[in-house]
Amino acid sequence: MDGDLRRAYIGSFTAAGGRGILTAAVDPDTGALTLLSAVDSMPDPSYLALHGGMLYAVSETADGAVAAYRLDGDAPELAGPPVAVGGSGPTHLSVYAGHLLTANYGSGSVSAVPLRGDGTLAEAAPAVFRHEGAGPVPQRQQGPHAHQVQADPSGRWVVSVDLGTDSVRVCVLDGGALRPHHETALRPGSGPRHLAFHPDGDRAYVLNELAPTVTVCRWDTESGVPQPVAETPVLSDAPLANAYPSGIVASPDGRFVWTATRGQDVLSVLAVEGEGLRLVATVPCGGVWPRALTWSRGCLYVANERSGDVTWFAVDPETGVPRRGGSVPAPAASCVVLG
Repeated sequence: MDGDLRRAYIGSFTAAGGRGILTAAVDPDTGALTLLSAVDSMPDPSYLALHGGMLYAVSETADGAVAAYRLDGDAPELAGPPVAVGGSGPTHLSVYAGHLLTANYGSGSVSAVPLRGDGTLAEAAPAVFRHEGAGPVPQRQQGPHAHQVQADPSGRWVVSVDLGTDSVRVCVLDGGALRPHHETALRPGSGPRHLAFHPDGDRAYVLNELAPTVTVCRWDTESGVPQPVAETPVLSDAPLANAYPSGIVASPDGRFVWTATRGQDVLSVLAVEGEGLRLVATVPCGGVWPRALTWSRGCLYVANERSGDVTWFAVDPETGVPRRGGSVPAPAASCVVLG
């Protein structure tokens, strides 16, 4: 791939009519997307990650797998067969210390799949850490449901968010094994889904799916323990039904946090004030059922699953309020990442 050209990669649910992984060119001035190709080589590549010139994707299926793709042209090329993660329904992945980390919603576990030096998937069995526990909402919290996993900004800790147990877990990756370090309980029934760190690395913002709020946690790199200090609504009025918040992003300058809420089809702007947050505004997401939210070079990109599109927004640097720029069709879109 030409190093002067930027690309965006869009994941989707093939079981709902998605085309697999879409590739789009990114306009360097406006951030606008132009579709280039589609690759349907694995079922339900719902979440993607870029690292070291490779693209990685989960297969959000009962048999749970990941795949690696080379990016030498306008369409990703599968770099070997998919590899099982040892868990079901992986919803998120990230790259850390020579491994692919996956959060496996169905089995309530976190996996570490080893990578070779060239970024392809190794044949060794993944390490799996199974969460335990439940929450007070029987329809959604009958057991653990790991939804996201990533390294903290220092690179010392592996942090996972579990919707089913109302908790944030911290592990270490030691000799290829995931070893538990600490579990922090959040408000019962809140259903934490995703987490974003403040760029200073001293706070973590946890978006809750079952209660439309963000829990602010102090984050101490030395202890590896998140401490909840505040909880802020992402909607100005209580929703009439389940709101289903989904994605969260912290601005690179540390002044704003943005969230997406599927049941209301809105993006929320929250201003960072001391250790807390203040809801500034909500704006339409540009489609229906915004599943994921991504920041890149002054723009927000939203994967709208049910309307089947990815919409981009220019963000006012003073107010943090997004302004819709345009969209491209992407059936059953679930995630967008930009190189």
